[in-house]
Parts: sequence; structure tokens; C-alpha cells
Amino acid sequence: MQDALFYVFAALTLGFGFLVIANPFSRNPVTSAMFLVLTIASLAGLFVLLHAFFLAAVQVLVYAGAVMVLFLFVIMLLDLKAEERRKIKKLGLAAGVISVGVILAIFLLSLANSPLAASPAPTLEGGTVALGKLLCTQYLLPFEIVSVLLLVAIVGVVLLSKKELR
Repeated sequence: MQDALFYVFAALTLGFGFLVIANPFSRNPVTSAMFLVLTIASLAGLFVLLHAFFLAAVQVLVYAGAVMVLFLFVIMLLDLKAEERRKIKKLGLAAGVISVGVILAIFLLSLANSPLAASPAPTLEGGTVALGKLLCTQYLLPFEIVSVLLLVAIVGVVLLSKKELR
């Protein structure tokens, strides 16, 4: 059953990831953002299959929740119109195909040169309690600095996208 679920979640992740970039249903960026939420949710399913429940929860709460809400606010504040269809430039298309081919060749070469021996089972070095204690004691200042930077970025986006009233 676990193997079947892996293939289902992997196919969903790849399918939704493809739809984020090449969306045939709509040219609206909000639709692509919603497909990104589905990609993140299916990745969380893969984390659950790996028994990484904390990572799955963080994936859903932080990325699908907070970051995607931020993306949607930015998309809606920028007031993006449906992009007009443009002609595909032959030079750009050729460069893209060559780039994908080089990356695929590097991936296949590294896969062919890697040993196929089974790696030992990973050992767990702590859990979420230790991580929470570290974030709230030793790393409290950097944690709060990051939260203030995110707040400043949100306020900056709102101010930059605000239209002047005349």
C-alpha cells in the first residue's frame, strides 16, 4: 500500500508542479498559485510516507498556509492582468531546450556513477521539542529578526503597489 501511495503522491506532485508553470486552464496567476498549493500538499503526503510528520505539518502550515497567502496578496495587490500571448522567440526556445538537455545529462551521468548500495537507516537526532526549545531560547533573536523582516517586506509590498490617488 505504501508503494502505491508513493506513486500516487509523486504523480500528483509532478502533475501539479507542471500545471504551476504550464497552466492550460487559465492565464491567471492566481490559478498557478492554487496549483502550487496542491503541489505543496502532495509533497506533504510524501513526507508522511517517510514518517516525517513534523516536516509534513510544517510544509502545510508554513508553505501552503503562510507563504501562499503572502504570494496571493502580492499577486492581487500588483493587479496583474492576463498576459497577452507572445510569439515564442527561436533563440530563447533553443537556449531553453539546450539548458534542459544539459541538466538532464548531468543528472543521468551522476545517477549512472552513483553506487547502488543500500544506505543505512537514518538515526533520529532529536525531535520537535528540542527544536522548539532552541528557537525560543538560543536562537530567539534571529527568529524575531526574521519575523520583523517579513513584516517590513509585507508593508513594503503594500506601499509599492498602492496606487496614488489624485
